[in-house]
Parts: sequence; C-alpha cells; structure tokens
Amino acid sequence: MTTTPDTTAAVAHFSRRLAFETDVADVHTALGDTGADLTLVDVRSPEAWDAGHLPAAVHLPGGKLRLRAEGTIPRDKPVVVYCWGPGCNAATKAALELATQGYQVKEMLGGFEYWVREGFPYDTATGRVRPAPDPLSAPPHSHRDHV
Repeated sequence: MTTTPDTTAAVAHFSRRLAFETDVADVHTALGDTGADLTLVDVRSPEAWDAGHLPAAVHLPGGKLRLRAEGTIPRDKPVVVYCWGPGCNAATKAALELATQGYQVKEMLGGFEYWVREGFPYDTATGRVRPAPDPLSAPPHSHRDHV
C-alpha cells in the first residue's frame, strides 16, 4: 500500500493522545520525591490495592469514583488514573468519569503491571517493595536508576 502520509493529521492525532495519556516512566518522573505535581488515582479493587499500589496514590475503586471524587481529588492538580495493566479498561472509564466532572485527567498506560515491570517501588500493607526491573520492559542498557 502506497499512500502519501498526512503529516498534519498525524501531528493532530499524536498530540491528542499525549494530551490524555501518559506512561509509567513519565509519571515516576513527575512525582519526583514529593508527589506534589499530580494526583494518582488507583481504580482497582480493594484486594488489588492491598496487594500493591503506587506510592501516594488515592484509592477510589471504579464504583466509588462518581460519589467520592469531589471530596477526595483536588481540582488544582492534574489527575492520573491507573488500573491493573494494558488489558484493563477501568482507568479509561475512570478518566472519562473524571473528565465529565471537570477534572484535568490522563490515563497511565501500562497501569500497575508496567509500574512494577519498570522496577519502580510500590506500597503494600506491609511496607514498600522495590522490584527488580523486568529486562523485557526495562532493558539494563536503557534503564535509568529509579531508586
């Protein structure tokens, strides 16, 4: 198939995606040491939350989001929602709900699964876990020191 690429359409398409999607490395960088630059919202089940969640995340399972967002999520910071991983669309549903409520929201691509695969720390009921990076998603030659 030979077609002339429409670069204007491509720029518009990818700009729209980046306006509403982010990835785990960008979220990790944005959080820095304080987490003050954004609000993380975990929309997974209580069992998934207890097994592990991003540091500084707020837990609002999908069914509670509509009722509890206003009193839980500040409106003066960008919001990033996540669920389990690429096969889960709960974060997409949550982002839509928050957008309808007027929040500036992005979806974190890869979710909790890719956060862990990148080797970023996460919290559990028993403390902080620092997993080793998965060489398939964070090869040693390109993986930054994220400790």
